[in-house]
Amino acid sequence: MKRIHHYFRGIYWQQLYITVGLVLLSMGLLGASFSSLSHTFIYNLRIEELQDKAQMVAQLSSTYLTDDMSDVQEDLRQLASFAATVSDVDFFVCNIDGTVLLTTDSSQAGQVIQIPQEITSDIITQGQFKSQTTVGGLYKNSRMVVGVPVYNISSGQLVGEVFAVSTTDSFDQLWTGFVGLFLMTALVVLLIAAMVSSATTMRQIRPLRNMVAATRRYAQGDFDVRIKDYEHIDEMGELATAFNAMADTLQENEFQRREFVANISHELKTPMTTIAGYTDGILDGTIPPERQHEYLTVISEESRRLSRLVRRMLDVSQLQAIDPLRNGEHFDICESMRRVIISLERKITDRGLDMDVEIPDESLLVLGDNDMITQVIYNLLENTTKFAKVGTAVHFGLTHHDTRVTVTVRNLGDTIPAQEIPRLFDRFHKSDKSRSEDKDGVGLGLYIVKTILEQHKEPINVSSENGVTTFSFGLNTE
Repeated sequence: MKRIHHYFRGIYWQQLYITVGLVLLSMGLLGASFSSLSHTFIYNLRIEELQDKAQMVAQLSSTYLTDDMSDVQEDLRQLASFAATVSDVDFFVCNIDGTVLLTTDSSQAGQVIQIPQEITSDIITQGQFKSQTTVGGLYKNSRMVVGVPVYNISSGQLVGEVFAVSTTDSFDQLWTGFVGLFLMTALVVLLIAAMVSSATTMRQIRPLRNMVAATRRYAQGDFDVRIKDYEHIDEMGELATAFNAMADTLQENEFQRREFVANISHELKTPMTTIAGYTDGILDGTIPPERQHEYLTVISEESRRLSRLVRRMLDVSQLQAIDPLRNGEHFDICESMRRVIISLERKITDRGLDMDVEIPDESLLVLGDNDMITQVIYNLLENTTKFAKVGTAVHFGLTHHDTRVTVTVRNLGDTIPAQEIPRLFDRFHKSDKSRSEDKDGVGLGLYIVKTILEQHKEPINVSSENGVTTFSFGLNTE
């Protein structure tokens, strides 16, 4: 029961309720306005019709009525009866005090009829009378009554009054027909609005329901689900596209997480296995005393490698929390490059490499964190010298153009495959060749480079063709 209640409170039903409610409110307001206007219009139309007929009979009566007239001639009776027959309206011809001299209403024939003074006074003072009334109780139900004065043709004096009386049946039928037509139209509009709202809402919530289902599967670790492309060019289509992009990102993050766990497990397992194995061999006497120093040296090197790994991981964690551009500090990039060369001089010499250095003599201030950029330069130059062919020259230079400087490091070695370049900056990534040549590395050097440059809002560029591999990045001087 609770689930059914929740279902009827969903977006589909909310939208349908709102649409139906708005249509009903609009139709109600429109209906009230239409009803009032149509009633007034039809009423006035009928009153004008009665007034025209009363005026016609008044003109006919003007030649027959006189000031002292107490009866009417037969010709006038016949004319009034003819007019009543062709127009379906009853007429009362009265003298100026309201006494009925002639009536075409057969139900009132032979009776002495006196029109109420409040009615006749309106004709005398206002020139006409029009209203729905029982004519002083003459009729059981209200009728539409229009009264006009009768003036003598020769003297122009008021000699009588003519009243046109009609039932409201035709008026009621016409107005009821108008109202019925409006109600039928309103019902059709309501049904169409409900169907359009239902179809539109279902079209909108279908991708939302799919997203809910996909989100549940994401929570279970299944990142292969994608939202169907509904080919919408509206916000819902943009949402579906963004949702799929988010799913791609989550899937890539999950892949990187698993790869990270696998890589770090491998990096930690190898030295720990070596340390544990050699230590146990020394303790249980498997390794003879004369070789213990050799194996203790291996244990020491592996321990230091573990220490470097942990330190690098901590460095990465700290780097991601720094905003180097927040304070807008500047430093001398040329001086930083010179310090890096001095730090790596022995490694460069041991590898039998020459240095092709192009660093300006004057100071060149750039925007960024000095220590972080120095780390980037150090990691790039160390990586370049590590994989350069023995006896070749390593290019290490700086170029300046307008408000930008570009640091370039280039070596001659093995060409990096194009498909391998995007992964050079992944955590713990090493190609097979680098695993064999780089025993001391932990696979975080280039990842740190990318992380630092991303914090500086700068990209790292790599190219490798015909054995020439180039790394470069830029910085702003302002």
